[in-house]
Amino acid sequence: MKSATLHFEFHIPITALAMFLLKTWRASAFGVYGYLNFTRNGFLENSKKFKPEDMEIRLDGKNCVVTGANSGIGFATAEGLASRGATVYMVCRNMERGETALSKIQSSTGNPNLHLEVCDISSISEIKSFASRFSSKDVPVHVLVSFPVPIYNENEIPSFVNNAGLMEHKRVTTSEGFELNFAVNVLGTYAITELMLPLLEKASLDARVIMVSSGGMYSSPLTSDLQFSNGKFDGVEQYARNKRVQVAQTEKWAEMYKNKGIDFYSMHPGWAETPGVATSLPDFNKWLSGKLRTSGEGADTVIWLALQPKEKLVSGGFYFDRAEAPKHLNFAGTSQSHGKIDSIFDTLRSMLVSHDSKK
Repeated sequence: MKSATLHFEFHIPITALAMFLLKTWRASAFGVYGYLNFTRNGFLENSKKFKPEDMEIRLDGKNCVVTGANSGIGFATAEGLASRGATVYMVCRNMERGETALSKIQSSTGNPNLHLEVCDISSISEIKSFASRFSSKDVPVHVLVSFPVPIYNENEIPSFVNNAGLMEHKRVTTSEGFELNFAVNVLGTYAITELMLPLLEKASLDARVIMVSSGGMYSSPLTSDLQFSNGKFDGVEQYARNKRVQVAQTEKWAEMYKNKGIDFYSMHPGWAETPGVATSLPDFNKWLSGKLRTSGEGADTVIWLALQPKEKLVSGGFYFDRAEAPKHLNFAGTSQSHGKIDSIFDTLRSMLVSHDSKK
């Protein structure tokens, strides 16, 4: 008797197969690269090349605006700038949490020049209100550090705070009609940066903007589908897309304002330990238990970028552990996607204009 043989045939379009393999490669390359570099061991290894004198520069008389400054890396950044004599404006969503953070920083640094500004970065209306209030101070802004401010639910539990920013796994729309991750991580950071430009120009050649991105952007190319309107919504992928936009935005701003005396930098703080990681990514948190960076280690390069003479830095550059880092992993197919940034800027600009017309 002859044995029976079963045959299966699968018909997969070449383009679909190629995209699947490319996404798999991006995720794998990012995971390996991240484990080797973004953990605390990576920081300790890279810190062997750090120069202590780089962090001894003072910021007396400089005005620094830090969004998301009440906790985590944002708090550590505000504290680090205040300890070096800067006047720090802490932009926080929650007044009570902001006041507590401000009091702690004043106590630890002895710097009385700290001010609390309340603003929800997911709301264009609130950003415009904040920018209007702040502009009335008529003070030059020397450093703008943009941490997308995390959003809290009714119980004040973060959906997900990964170094800085928001990762909401479900599709949620803000009261202004924008997908929540996009509203916080992309549109909000775009709006606050654009609206602060006149005050940054007042700081003349000292002005700089530091955008806190994430290594998650390595796993995604730039896409024009900013609000994830096509396909099944994936919060992790949307977060990566948002962070890729931030890096491309920084390049674009550096090009646009190179003659204005304002420099723009993006950076990755590494995988830092935050309360939201344990809440929203328990498996990731368990896998890297004891290996995540502290908030201070995550903030180290942010502070370093705020302190260094501009001639040591590259406007539009992406930084990690006090050094310029690649924006794309080998063979990931993400570099050509940055050509979309012009149309993305047009879209963001039109959203702000449209918001004004609806008022």
